[in-house]
Amino acid sequence: MKSDIDELVASIALRGDEIEQARRLPADIAQDMAAAGLFRMAIPKALGGLELPPMESLRMMQRVAAADGAAGWCLMIGSTSAFKAGFLEHEAGREIYGDPMGIYGGVFAPMGKAVEEGDGYRVSGQWAWASGSANCTWLSGGAMILEDGGIRKLPNGAPDSRMVIFPAGDAELIDTWHAHGLKGTGSGDMAIHDLFVPARHAVSLMSSKATHDGPLYRFPTFGLLSLGIGAVALGNAHAIVDDLVALAAGKKPTGGGRTLAERGYAQATLAQATAALRSATAFVEEAVGNAWRMAEAGDDLTVEVRADLRLAATHATRTSADVARQMYDLGGGDSVYLKSSIQRRFRDAHVMTQHMMINPATWELTGRVAFGLPTDATFL
Repeated sequence: MKSDIDELVASIALRGDEIEQARRLPADIAQDMAAAGLFRMAIPKALGGLELPPMESLRMMQRVAAADGAAGWCLMIGSTSAFKAGFLEHEAGREIYGDPMGIYGGVFAPMGKAVEEGDGYRVSGQWAWASGSANCTWLSGGAMILEDGGIRKLPNGAPDSRMVIFPAGDAELIDTWHAHGLKGTGSGDMAIHDLFVPARHAVSLMSSKATHDGPLYRFPTFGLLSLGIGAVALGNAHAIVDDLVALAAGKKPTGGGRTLAERGYAQATLAQATAALRSATAFVEEAVGNAWRMAEAGDDLTVEVRADLRLAATHATRTSADVARQMYDLGGGDSVYLKSSIQRRFRDAHVMTQHMMINPATWELTGRVAFGLPTDATFL
């Protein structure tokens, strides 16, 4: 298994330009990732999944992202989308997640509308950022539940919504992904029109209880998703540092005979970037470790522990973007050419920061917890 993964990651690393030009993950790479079980890391063992501890999954996402940022992003989306398998009734879980070659995608944002109809929902909607959707067998999207001409509310006043899961063939894929970074993720829009989705294929990320025993499904959904983004960002950042080190060994800045690697300012910047990445990685490992120990003990995760997961993920993603900018700056004129992997990784890093799970609002949310103020923990 290890040698297969080694070969797969090495092969992905050679195809960065191809992935970017295709503006989607090539189908053969997605199939190879599926065959290696990478999209089954968060699926229950009872459904044939791997049910890996979160840190093992995150390290794999980081490793694939170091080979190619877009490939790592598609893996993150596919793996975290499949986490819903732990919250469906077992029969429905097998229908959707039982295929060992299944590939999954989805968008949490509740951009759809659903009306109850019989034993299911009639759903329409269009969702942006449907990463990796062209290779998926099943897709999912967040949808508000409509009732009496308005949006149904939960007891706490929040809108009632479901993640509805449907065969990828029932969706229209719209080519809207003309972005400056993560080009190879194929993150265009997806849409469904008046589609009936059985209730057994819908789950509330706010209130559904896990249907599979095990610590993984006591782990918070939003914590896992945000940490996946952080893992991809860290993998991308480590790779851009490696790219800069390779460039600096031979690059001689204008006006001097010493290489970039021999310049004091470059040495200091590299040292600081290395410390920042290692510190961000250590924070992720600490936060995940604390949460995992509570989950393994069968305890409910405290608000403080859940906040640390979100804080570590946001810190990792934004630290990684800062490091990418430092390496881009150090690369000088060499960084701007399309042939340079540094410019691609720089662009990818800054698109990652735009995901809603690690946006600046996370600082406020986790800061409230740090101050001990009453906090709506719905998204922690």
